[in-house]
Amino acid sequence: MPSLTVIVPFYNEEIFLSESLHRLINTNLADKILLIDDCSNDKSVEIAKKFENNYKNISLIQSSVNSGKGGAMSLSVNNLDTDFVVVHDADLEYNPSDLIEMFNLAVDNPEHLILGTRFVGKKKRKNIYKRTYFANQFLSMFFSIIYGKKITDVATCYKMMSSNNFKKIEITENGFAVEIEILSKFLKTTKDLIEYPIDYTGRSYQEGKKIKLMDGFKYVYSIVKYRF
Repeated sequence: MPSLTVIVPFYNEEIFLSESLHRLINTNLADKILLIDDCSNDKSVEIAKKFENNYKNISLIQSSVNSGKGGAMSLSVNNLDTDFVVVHDADLEYNPSDLIEMFNLAVDNPEHLILGTRFVGKKKRKNIYKRTYFANQFLSMFFSIIYGKKITDVATCYKMMSSNNFKKIEITENGFAVEIEILSKFLKTTKDLIEYPIDYTGRSYQEGKKIKLMDGFKYVYSIVKYRF
């Protein structure tokens, strides 16, 4: 049977990490779960170590510096030995049950990138901030124009692909712009992409949401940078 690694990068997620991992584990989907700590200074590492001790398929990798989501993800490359890989954020914004159908699509289309979109279909969605919603719409439209291919959600966390294709992408971005880097570099080698509607429940900044306005400008810059 094809196998899947789920990468879970986290930074100071002591409030949500445990429930997020339980939801992921309950899908019975991941052959391997890589917890990547981005130098947290709360109880997140303590929580992650308990999961590592209790589940044979869970491993914890710790960064010595806080570099951002992209930097944390890059630490996973040398630990991938499954057929497919996907990233799952440590908060509760995404529903890992969506990964089941995405994995089925990936198995049937191994050279495709399976992209979980929050803007197509009639899935359960809750957007707290209108500015974030419209910013994501703008970024996706801008990306689609620049790359000549319609993509409805470039900033989504859920991008599933074969581990071989993931390893071909040399991650250089440290922050959230890694989402643009991965998508851009993948599309430079192939146009094979399938979008799949997913659930989404946005969280507030009081609850730990980390993406900021400046990240939006970095997205725009990265779209142009990796295209040309």
